[in-house]
Amino acid sequence: TTTGGRRSSTRRNTAPQPEEDSRQKMERLSAQVNALNDKLSQMEQQQRTLVDLERLSRAETRAEGLRVQLRDVQEKEADLQARSEQLDYESKPEVIERTLAVTGSTRPEELRETRRRQLEAEKSRVQSQLNLIATSRARLETAIANADAEADRIRARVDAASVPEQTDQPTVTDVGAQPAGTTRANDTADGQPE
Repeated sequence: TTTGGRRSSTRRNTAPQPEEDSRQKMERLSAQVNALNDKLSQMEQQQRTLVDLERLSRAETRAEGLRVQLRDVQEKEADLQARSEQLDYESKPEVIERTLAVTGSTRPEELRETRRRQLEAEKSRVQSQLNLIATSRARLETAIANADAEADRIRARVDAASVPEQTDQPTVTDVGAQPAGTTRANDTADGQPE
């Protein structure tokens, strides 16, 4: 009976081992699956960050291109404003008379009237160009504001995505180092010891 008792106890001890081995294997596999899922989510996050960085680069490039266009439009607007002021000056009756004084004519009134009409026609063209440029300038300013807002949104998303990565990494500090932004009592303003 003692031999039979030993055999049965041996059988009982050996039977649970395969269960423990399979449980350990399951735990190991589960840990590997969790690690792979973590790695996959990190890779997806990195991919999203790369896409956001590309979008950010495009938005900043677009905004810079729009700013160049706006500068060109502002230069044209300034030139047209100067021309409009010059036409206002040249349209004054005394300036027209002075300009035509060197021209000999038997009908000076007709020459003055023709010159005045020419100046008014040119002034009308300049004014219509100024109106178009003002509309174009307003559109460009709106487009620049939108591009800057989009770049800011993307930049905030990229910054938010990079913050967890930075906090996951352990910080290594020098034992003798002091916290940033503090100075020792004998340091001067430029950070050099006295």
